Amino acid sequence: MNHNTRDQLTVLEEKIGYHFTHRSSLSHALTHSSYANEHHLIREKNNERLEFLGDAVLEMVSSEFLYKNYPNKPEGELTKLRASLVCEPSLAFCAREISLGDYLLLGKGEEVTGGRERNSILSDAFEAVIGAIYLDGGFTNAKEFVERTVLSDIEHKTLFCDSKTILQEMIQSLHQEALSYRLLSEEGPEHAKRFTACACLGERILATGSGKTKKAAEQEAAYKAVLILRNKENQ
Repeated sequence: MNHNTRDQLTVLEEKIGYHFTHRSSLSHALTHSSYANEHHLIREKNNERLEFLGDAVLEMVSSEFLYKNYPNKPEGELTKLRASLVCEPSLAFCAREISLGDYLLLGKGEEVTGGRERNSILSDAFEAVIGAIYLDGGFTNAKEFVERTVLSDIEHKTLFCDSKTILQEMIQSLHQEALSYRLLSEEGPEHAKRFTACACLGERILATGSGKTKKAAEQEAAYKAVLILRNKENQ
């Protein structure tokens, strides 16, 4: 997609749950540096400055939310919880929920190397959208967007981001055998690889996962393994 039409931006606004007074703010948030460079736009026209602003708004909103909703958690636990909610995989997950990748303006190089699905690009664009909402509609609208997207279903999001740590703790408390990860396959061309890995308990495979990086594949395997073990505990 080389440009976003008004109709496409309207659809995205519906998904975001906020209608911009100045559509240019939303277009700005969707403009990756590769697109700006390719089209010889001035540096300020890419979304990096909006991402910087959105990151600050996100930290403020999530900090306030956790402070109010978890009155018994000490500072260290609040910090850890916030970090897992605003980590790159979590924000990329939120971006995929609103199909944000479909609307990004990317340079040809990023386009052909799978930039629309890359966690780093998606999470940065998501923060840029937060910054754009803040500039266009003020703190309250930005706060509502963050609470609706990032701060909903907290247990699921923290489990996904911290799955390797959570699985390690579960295994240590339940089993004598060591937890390890094994790469099962690596497919596709260099710019669009797909890794499949498994989480193993001794020689036994607990679960498998796949992703665009080895780390992402291991994380998904750990996430699935945690769900399997929790399900067994509840039976």
